[in-house]
Amino acid sequence: MKKIIAAMSIALLTTPALAQSGTNSPYSMYGIGVLSDQGNSFNRGMNGVGIGLRPHNQINYLNPASYSAVDSLSFIFDAGLSLQITNFKEGKVSKNANNANFEYVVGGFRVARNLGVAFGLLPVSNVGYSFSHSGTIENSETSTSTTYTNLYSGSGGLHEAFIGVGYSPFKGFSLGVNYGYLWGEIDRTISNSYSDTYTKSLSKVSNFSVGSYKLDFGVQYQQNLNDKDVVTVGATYGLGHGLNADPTLSIYSSSAISSSSAVRTDTTTFEADGDIDLPAQISAGVSYAHGTKWTAGFDYSLQKWSEAKYPEEKGNAYVSRKGVFNDLHKFNAGFEYCQNTEGRSFMSRIRYRLGASYSTPYLKIDGKDGPSQVAVSAGVGIPIMNAYNNRSMLNVSAQWVCNDASGFIKENTFRINVGFTFNERWFAKWKFE
Repeated sequence: MKKIIAAMSIALLTTPALAQSGTNSPYSMYGIGVLSDQGNSFNRGMNGVGIGLRPHNQINYLNPASYSAVDSLSFIFDAGLSLQITNFKEGKVSKNANNANFEYVVGGFRVARNLGVAFGLLPVSNVGYSFSHSGTIENSETSTSTTYTNLYSGSGGLHEAFIGVGYSPFKGFSLGVNYGYLWGEIDRTISNSYSDTYTKSLSKVSNFSVGSYKLDFGVQYQQNLNDKDVVTVGATYGLGHGLNADPTLSIYSSSAISSSSAVRTDTTTFEADGDIDLPAQISAGVSYAHGTKWTAGFDYSLQKWSEAKYPEEKGNAYVSRKGVFNDLHKFNAGFEYCQNTEGRSFMSRIRYRLGASYSTPYLKIDGKDGPSQVAVSAGVGIPIMNAYNNRSMLNVSAQWVCNDASGFIKENTFRINVGFTFNERWFAKWKFE
């Protein structure tokens, strides 16, 4: 128990690292930001497949029903980080940006027969951007021009701390639940300034802070076709609800009446007449495993963003309403191969993974659908083999992600995900002769 408490303490110490933004995307200007990839290092090698997976040596928090499959003699602790470079392209203009981010930390163990527990810290969304646009305004009457600069910036994101249980009441069937605490703050600013000090400058600052819950349910059913082949189907449901975010919009206007006068600033603050919603999410998945040699999986998920409320500025009001976003549909497919998980040869125990996904946009920008996303990944699970431990694993994957839509900025991201799964026999009883 002391080691379990110590592992949970390590998870809490990573909170400041998880709070850092992992994006430079201008699309994080909208909604709750850029949605974070879910799944840990082994899922990401298969590009996020996990609803129908039941690994005994990994924590698959994509479906809490899978916790009941965790090895009864193991305590599993998994932490991961990512490094990425993104190319932003609009017309003939291209720019690169780099990010490094501590992604997640999760742990889990079996507490009783057919009953598993998991806990961890996860990213939900990221906001991080800063760019400007400059131009000139010509005055035909005075034959003069005024230079203006618009500055756009934003920071923050949402994060989740969760604890979950998975239970198998009878052979082949499992159910589970994750209860999470959501927290985070998102700030966005739009400001303009002019070379002519007599021209009124405006700044708009929007802010909301979240401290709410998250509830996800999962089920899985496993059917043995023969001695080696197993099919598993799974489904999850995430509860949609308000986040008690209390969104506000503040407008600051400043101007100088004369060259010798001080700058006068007026402030107007609007509080949204409604909340920000977390959308309901429904997912389903299936996997086919041939012993421990190979596994193939497919997932589909639907996030009901069209039913989620979000505030917008409407004249002299800040109105929270539905229909601001689109429903998000995502399709994932993944494959894992290992020659021999119990082989004596190091090379025979390496796990090779491939995956691909496609998702529709949840953002609407100026009345148009935002960019859809295509992603592919490849990864390996490298066993840690020594005199003390042969159950732990280093998971490394490379991922290419493309966000693209006609008339918008195109993003191409190359990401490296690295995760270490610590798996040790903690609960075996010693036998003396």
